[in-house]
Amino acid sequence: MPVHAFIDESVRDQRYLLCMTLVAPAQLTPARRVLSSLLLPGGRELHFKKEKEPRRRQLIDRITALEVTTALYLGSCTRKTEEDTRQKCLERAVTDLLAKNAHRLVLDSRDHRDVHDRRTLQRTLGYRPSKTELTYEHLNSTAEPLLWISDAVEWCFGASGDWRRRASRLIDSITEL
Repeated sequence: MPVHAFIDESVRDQRYLLCMTLVAPAQLTPARRVLSSLLLPGGRELHFKKEKEPRRRQLIDRITALEVTTALYLGSCTRKTEEDTRQKCLERAVTDLLAKNAHRLVLDSRDHRDVHDRRTLQRTLGYRPSKTELTYEHLNSTAEPLLWISDAVEWCFGASGDWRRRASRLIDSITEL
């Protein structure tokens, strides 16, 4: 079955974490509805780093009840090698998506740095048959609630301990690069 993918990233202690959430087409609308219902009045997005601990617990419990899975791509990096590490993670994630017959990839926009992602995507998809049918775009996380899942899972994974345990139900694979 085709899937849609949503990618966000985080850097913690010289570890690059790229999280890709996979959602079946039938789950897109229900998952967006649940996530949007979790916003506080006046809120435009969920961002785990900005949430207080009790609310984080509530949010991850609701997020792990969704019918989605995630894949994590991890790499060591320094400030200087962060972009290279991201692109290696992204290339592997896209290769994995092609094996799943994915239809759509949404990446959390990083504004002027999106050009690096586009180069990697064009290079990775360029040698594939045009039948891949994989489209991609960068969106701001305020425009796509499904990006919030990746943000939450990568934050929990990076925090370790009980937080990692709470998110583990959604983590289908972890790839070290």
